[in-house]
Formats: sequence, structure tokens, C-alpha cells
Amino acid sequence: MAGLAPGGVAPVLTMTMMGVSALVIGSFIDPLAGLVPLFGMLCLMVAVFLGYFWRDPDRPVPRTEGVLVSPADGHAMFLIRERAIGRRPTNAERDSATLEEDALTGEWYPAPLANPLTFTTEQRFERVPPGEESSDDVWRLAVFMSPLDVHVNRAPGGGVIERIEHRTGKGRRRGPFRPAYTKESEFNERVRSVHRLTNGHRIELTQISGALARTIVPFRLDDEQLRRGERIGMIRLGSRVDLRVPAEHYHSSIITAADHHSGLPKGQHVLAGTTVVFEPITREEA
Repeated sequence: MAGLAPGGVAPVLTMTMMGVSALVIGSFIDPLAGLVPLFGMLCLMVAVFLGYFWRDPDRPVPRTEGVLVSPADGHAMFLIRERAIGRRPTNAERDSATLEEDALTGEWYPAPLANPLTFTTEQRFERVPPGEESSDDVWRLAVFMSPLDVHVNRAPGGGVIERIEHRTGKGRRRGPFRPAYTKESEFNERVRSVHRLTNGHRIELTQISGALARTIVPFRLDDEQLRRGERIGMIRLGSRVDLRVPAEHYHSSIITAADHHSGLPKGQHVLAGTTVVFEPITREEA
């Protein structure tokens, strides 16, 4: 239902009531040299800003079978084909001499999962060189959310949340917080979730905080059923959302900033729950 996202009603109503009360007091009791009405106007201006920030409009959700919709409002940063080259180590592997250590992101085991497309744990990815494509590759679409975009995120497809986890940089309680429009922000503080779709495919969704956006608020938890386009969480202020899908099952025609399109220098603007970002590969296309 259209309106305000969870958590937005209280601050908007509070500032509105403070503003109206101050204007009533300033008009009928004592304006205190105009300071009370001024305070009231400032409160109402803040209420309007908070209402715009917390807005959560209804969206028409495509019903075409098999498509995946954008998880976030914003401009498409890049769409690249990747393969897994490492993963988070198990407890038994932490004593292994083969672990790779990163000062910011921590420990990595230099081998992907036996089946990388299960996304069981966080993995490291690299771009696939032309001619080296494989059935375990993924497409990664990154969407940059500016402070002016709607901040509520939505499920790309119907299914169930198999796993959801919160991650920060090595040894950090919060952060890091690099600007979300840079590729390096992928290891900012983030919430990673794995969705098993109704067709059996798994996708990985990562909500990434930015330099301003430092709070990620999930609305849904493990084992919860989702409908395509359903609200799943929000990131306050500007931020970024990455979506990984199996490359052998999906393709995309989204124009990104990395394509350097003359008419869309910032990339195509997509809407959460409405814009189709991936379509299933048919037998004829396979």
C-alpha cells in the first residue's frame, strides 16, 4: 500500500505536530518576536523532507513469467559477467596456509564453492574474459540509488529467502563507507541475501551502504516467502544494490553507465518492482 515506509510514520507525524503546535501558539498566544512561528515553519519543512525521504509508492509489477525486476530505484552502474574465484573459509579451513588475507575484507579461501550458483556463502568474483565463459558464471547488475530515489527495495522474483547475513569490513563494527557510486564500495557494510526462486534458480541480492547511507533495514527474514516486487527492506539515503543471477539462464538489455551511451550517460534509470532487468533465456536462444 502506498504511503510511508516502516519507521517513517512516527518522525513525520512528530515534526508535523510540532510545527502545527508552534504555529498555533505563535498566532494565538505569544509569537516571541516571531521565533515560535519560524520554529513551526522549520518543523513543517523538516516533515515534508522526511515524508519525501520515507515515501513508498505502489508500483505496477510485471506479470510476464520468468522475468526479474529491479530490486532498487536508481541508475544502472554496470552489468558484467563474472565467475567465482574464492569464498569465505569454513572453521576447519581457517588454519590452512592457503588462505588469502585482505586488510579490509578479511580472510578468503582461494577456491569457489563446489556449486557457485548456490551462493551458500559470500564469494569473491572476477570479470570473465571473452571466450572463457562457463555454465557457473553470473551476471552482476549494480544499481546506484541517489538520495532523491525511493529507498525501499523489492524482491526481483517470487520465491523464498534461503539466507540473509550482515557483513562489515574486517574487524569493524560498522563500515567501511566508500561512496556507493564507486566499484570499490562492493565491500562496504552490506546485507547479503540468497533467494531461491519458484523456478528453482537462486539469485544473490546485496544491499550496500554508501558514504551517506549507513543504515540497512531488512523487512524480511530467512525462510520467508516472497512475491515478485514485494518490499524486502530499505537503505537510508544514497546507496547501492547488486543483483547476481546465473548467466546460463538469464540475459539483460539494460543500458548501464559503463556502456557510455550518449543518451544515457548515467545509465538507464530503473524502478524497483517495475523495470524488468533480466529475462529468461529460451530454448531457442540457448
